[in-house]
Amino acid sequence: MNEPAQPGPDPGESRKARRRYDRIAPVYDLLNRFAEWFRYRRWRPLVWERAPGGRVLEVGVGTGANLPYHPDGSSVVAIDLSGRMLERAAEADLSTDGCSLELVQMDAQALGFWEGSFDGAVATFVFCSVPDEEQGLEETLRVIRPGGRMLLLEHVRSENPVLGRLMDWLNPLVVRTMGVNINRDTVDAVRRAGFHVREDRPLDPGGIFRLIEAVRPEPTEREDRDPNPTR
Repeated sequence: MNEPAQPGPDPGESRKARRRYDRIAPVYDLLNRFAEWFRYRRWRPLVWERAPGGRVLEVGVGTGANLPYHPDGSSVVAIDLSGRMLERAAEADLSTDGCSLELVQMDAQALGFWEGSFDGAVATFVFCSVPDEEQGLEETLRVIRPGGRMLLLEHVRSENPVLGRLMDWLNPLVVRTMGVNINRDTVDAVRRAGFHVREDRPLDPGGIFRLIEAVRPEPTEREDRDPNPTR
C-alpha cells in the first residue's frame, strides 16, 4: 500500500507571504538597517563560520545580507520565496572564484531538491516568516544528508511571562506589516521536525535571539525515534 501523500503548503498563505515580501523588498534593507548595524552583523559570522563544507542550502536569502559571510570554497544554493528579494540579492552578489552561489526562487515549505542532496543548511531570521514553520523545517531536514547540520539564527518568544504575553499581543500586527512572527518557539519546532538540537545558545540578555545548531539523525537514530517514518 502506498504511503499517504504529505500535505503541501497552503497556496493562499504562500501567495500572501510572497506578495508581502515583494512589496517591501525595495525598502527591506532600510527597515532593518538599525538592527543590522547594532546586532545582526555581529551574529552572522557566528553562524557561517560553523557552516558545513561542501554543498550548502541557504534558506531565505532575502536581499543577500549573508553573502559577505559565505565561506571560501563553499557551494551555496540560496533560495527565497520572493522574486523581488532575489533581484536585490543578485545585485549584491559577492561570490568569487572561491565561493559559488546559485539563487533560486522557491518555497521553503516545498523544496524542489532530492532527499539528502545537501551537506547542510543555514538560515538567519527566516522561519519566523515561513507560513508553516514546521513544514519548512521538515523540508530542510529532508534535503540534508543524514548527519548533516543546520545552523539557524532566530528570534523566539521570550520566556519572561510579561514580555511573552506582550509579544503574543503584538504578533498579529507585526505579521500583517512585516510578515514576521515574533512569538514562535522555533527551538521546539526544530525538534518536532525531526532534528537533534546540538546547541541552543542565547545571544542577548533576554534570550530572544538564539543561535541554534541541529543535526539530521543518521537512519538508525531516526528509526529508534520513529518506527513508522513518513518519508
